[in-house]
Amino acid sequence: MMAGDDREALPPRKQGLDLAREQLARVQVASFEPIDWSDLAMYAMYALENAVIAAADHLGIPWRRTHVSKVETAQALHRDHGLSDVSSLLQDLNELRKSEAYGEIHPPISLDAEDVATDVELFVGAVGVLLAQGR
Repeated sequence: MMAGDDREALPPRKQGLDLAREQLARVQVASFEPIDWSDLAMYAMYALENAVIAAADHLGIPWRRTHVSKVETAQALHRDHGLSDVSSLLQDLNELRKSEAYGEIHPPISLDAEDVATDVELFVGAVGVLLAQGR
C-alpha cells in the first residue's frame, strides 16, 4: 500500500468491493467500440471475483485463493443467498483472459461485450446492497 491510501483502514470486505467497483469502471470502458477483449476479460473476471470474495467474507463463507474456489463460492452465493449465478461467466472470462493473453483464439461469439459489462455491474451492485444491509 502506498502512503495515504485509505483502503488500508477499511475492513477487508470493503476493500474487495471497492476494488471490484474500480475494476467495473475499466470493464465499462473496455466494452465500448473498439472492444478491448483483453481488458474486458481480465477486469470483468477480477471484478466478479472481488465481489464474490466481499460477499463471502460478509456472510462468513470460507473460500480459497484459487479461481475454482471463487467459482464454487459464486455458486454457493447463488444457491444459498439468492445472488445472481455468475459462476459460468467467471469460467468463460477466465478462459477468454488466458486465450487473449496467449494469443490463442479470437473473442468468443457467445459473449457480448455489453452483456458482460451489464452482468458485472448488476452483480457488483447486488453485493453492494448485501453489504449495506448488514448480516
